[in-house]
Amino acid sequence: MANAGFLVFLLFNLLAIIMAEDTDSGPCYRIATGALAGVVLGDIILTVFIVGVTYCYASKRRCRKENADKVYMNVRANCKP
Repeated sequence: MANAGFLVFLLFNLLAIIMAEDTDSGPCYRIATGALAGVVLGDIILTVFIVGVTYCYASKRRCRKENADKVYMNVRANCKP
């Protein structure tokens, strides 16, 4: 078992070396730090907005469902002689 673990470790290190050599040989697209921060911040804002809208709609639906049950129970209670 230890030999298999060592072989996997050796394989991953060899792949890392090969990948490091391949990425150094060509031009690389660079992204500015401000643009990256803007993308991350925009993603966080959009996620919070989606969660907030979902929570609002879910709570309104829950309130309507609870109120509908109360009305139904009152109507049934009023129908009994």
